[in-house]
Amino acid sequence: MPPTTEESLGVKLRSDFPILHQEIHGHPLIYFDNAATSQKPQTVLDVLRHYYERDNANVHRGVHTLSNRATESYEQAREKIARFINARSHQEVVYTRNASEAINLVAYTWGLDQLQPGDEVVLSVMEHHSNLIPWQLIAQKTGAVLKFINLTHSGELDVDHYQSLLGNRTRLVSVVHVSNTLGCVNPVAEIVNLAHGYGARVLIDACQSVPHLPIDVQSMNCDWLVASGHKMCGPSGIGFLYGKLEVLRSMPPFLGGGEMIADVFLDHATYADLPYKFEAGTPAIGEAIALGAAVDYLTKIGMDIIHQYEEELTAYLLQQLYTIPNIQVYGPQLNQTNYPKNQGRAALAAFTVDGIHPHDLSTILDQAGIAIRAGHHCTQPLHRHLNAQSTARASLYFYNTRSEIDRFIETLQEAIDFFGEVFQK
Repeated sequence: MPPTTEESLGVKLRSDFPILHQEIHGHPLIYFDNAATSQKPQTVLDVLRHYYERDNANVHRGVHTLSNRATESYEQAREKIARFINARSHQEVVYTRNASEAINLVAYTWGLDQLQPGDEVVLSVMEHHSNLIPWQLIAQKTGAVLKFINLTHSGELDVDHYQSLLGNRTRLVSVVHVSNTLGCVNPVAEIVNLAHGYGARVLIDACQSVPHLPIDVQSMNCDWLVASGHKMCGPSGIGFLYGKLEVLRSMPPFLGGGEMIADVFLDHATYADLPYKFEAGTPAIGEAIALGAAVDYLTKIGMDIIHQYEEELTAYLLQQLYTIPNIQVYGPQLNQTNYPKNQGRAALAAFTVDGIHPHDLSTILDQAGIAIRAGHHCTQPLHRHLNAQSTARASLYFYNTRSEIDRFIETLQEAIDFFGEVFQK
């Protein structure tokens, strides 16, 4: 099937990413591990370098020129993030090191303050460990009870089962927007609406959706949303927590130190207004500014355009994977009648091949310059539910192309044939 007109997007934008223009083991790099981390465009690298070469100073605390420039860029990046997710105010955006820290922030402030013995926290079996372990720890400390939403036979969140778990003791629902293993896109607006009907708060793990889909937190109506910069063309070491203003104001501080204070006395202190109440110490200033540049870059392309292109690219990937015998692809399957559109499936595919360990497949593919992920993808409970010790995962971004998928499929088939010959001997 000939490429769509949108195929030029991946070809055109590849030139913005220096890391993609190299060879691995003598082969052009094909990077299909974007669900783990994305690559960075030159503009983001330039902004990060510019900060350290020209503006390096601490923010908020100085009156000299470098500090003023750094502060202005740092706060402008926060405003960019707020607009990107359609928050009502920049005060609703709290910088964190990553999404894991953002979830822990909510758990150790709101969770410890609000949860009582017998209160219920609803999660799902598809959660990343970062959205499981903090709540396990808080449940141990507070006596709260964890409940888990099951999957449908098609590998999606079971909304009927979710509804059955909700009740008068439900205090929190914390779920992933897009599964990093199943690729399903969960109906977060419906999830939030049902939870709010019982007076529960809702946290959305949007690590796999913010880089790929248009996000509107006001329309979603979630109480908190978390994301990581390194998955959305930004640097590592920076992420953010979105929280409704009134919810954040009701939460106690997370970490103590400089920047998060108003006045300090020997025996007590008062705290700064939002968002600084949750930002103790010297932050990742350059990384935050570069995340703002990443937001600029994504905004210039257009999240609707990225989503449309990835929808077609993912449909093509799934269609090609289905041609390989003895392969199992996890999560919602492609509706062939809708091809080339792929409604409701994110830009990744986790799979297994009968008789071949995913790590072996990944090793062979790496020798051909193709980077995929193999393992449990920080979703061990989900893999147990799927009766799979581990899976291989190919995850795409807008700088990937159909020709790369063709090469991946060709090499994957060669690897399968190779192992088949070895096993026959």
